[in-house]
Amino acid sequence: MRVAMIGTGYVGLVSGACFADFGHTVTCIDKDASKIEQLKSGGIPIYEPGLDLLVAANVRAGRLFFDTDARQAIREADAVFIGVGTPSRRGDGYADLSYVYSAAEEIAGLVDGFTVVVTKSTVPVGTGDEIEAIFKRVRPDADVAIVSNPEFLREGAAIEDFKRPDRVVVGTEDERAQAVMRELYRPLYLNETPILFTSRRTSELIKYAANAYLALKITYINEMADLCEAVGADVQQVAKGIGLDGRIGGKFLNAGPGYGGSCFPKDTIALVRTARDAGSPVELVETTIKVNDERKRAMARKVIKALGGDVKDKTVGILGLTFKPNTDDMRDAPSLAIVPALQDKGAKIQAFDPEGHEARKLMTGVEFMDDPYAVAAGADVLVIITEWDQFRALDLDRIKLTMNQPVLVDLRNIYKPADMRARGFAYHSIGRA
Repeated sequence: MRVAMIGTGYVGLVSGACFADFGHTVTCIDKDASKIEQLKSGGIPIYEPGLDLLVAANVRAGRLFFDTDARQAIREADAVFIGVGTPSRRGDGYADLSYVYSAAEEIAGLVDGFTVVVTKSTVPVGTGDEIEAIFKRVRPDADVAIVSNPEFLREGAAIEDFKRPDRVVVGTEDERAQAVMRELYRPLYLNETPILFTSRRTSELIKYAANAYLALKITYINEMADLCEAVGADVQQVAKGIGLDGRIGGKFLNAGPGYGGSCFPKDTIALVRTARDAGSPVELVETTIKVNDERKRAMARKVIKALGGDVKDKTVGILGLTFKPNTDDMRDAPSLAIVPALQDKGAKIQAFDPEGHEARKLMTGVEFMDDPYAVAAGADVLVIITEWDQFRALDLDRIKLTMNQPVLVDLRNIYKPADMRARGFAYHSIGRA
């Protein structure tokens, strides 16, 4: 089948490359000419493990193309996907749908013959109705089906998630559109992937409901971690004990400095706004947002406490700045709250992240180092914020020798307290004695 993918950001590029790998002919379209030129020359504008190889292979195979001009790709497409950004709108937290609606207007003017127009971007309930209204206004004669097909990709594991998903959700009751969507995802039938067809509004809500629930689960175990510290329990054992219950499951029960990234923060806020507008507030989600925001600031206080309550003129070494490993995404990363809070108390910050290039644009007054050992040198405390693999097997004896004092605050519980004590570290972790 022929696919046009509007947007070459995280969702659009990964989805387009994976559809091409399924055997479809895909053209990824973006108005950013520099980004398209970068893709045409073999560059990748985002960091996602394996994406460079996947894109290159499908370009060579003649299935994946990039263009700034949407006309031909949309006219020839069986399905046009909208994969543009929907950031939180400044001031009120609503999802900014301007890019989605702009893409819809452009598509409406170009479609030729029956075309399935698919919203891949994360959008509030009712967005599909608005897109349908745009088509009726711009091209009342267009033969289209407006479909919701939310993405459930984890940054750092997006290709695996696309090719071996837990489920595919498709919001449409149009039989012709269902047939097109089944053909697009036909390779997944070999893996017996559940494909759930729902109404469009139900599909739109499923995405928000899923992300809000996972955010709530993370926030819950973080609160349990605080309780564990207060009563002398071990949050990792608590998480294991409750995670073995099949009704709960063990995923997203790793205590840490709070969630961040491109999805959970903006999606939970957007869901709260939608629910309030509908007169059905989601108070658990509202509380989750509040508790998570406070947790990031509390992590700075934890570091300060580890140094006896004062970090003025002290050197704090930070390992990991991105919101999670295997991504360069800095959106709502815990480090963006922790680092300024420490600087406000007079700390000097030196930091390293393997892919934290964006951090250099977002953080001021930080000395960026080339490796973990340079970060540790001369530091009064070393803080692990992001659990990159290379931080899991550090030469701790080497680090101890170069630090001003052997204090380590592990916000990801990478190391074992007993081992760290045996090596002579003052070790502080999350939810453990």
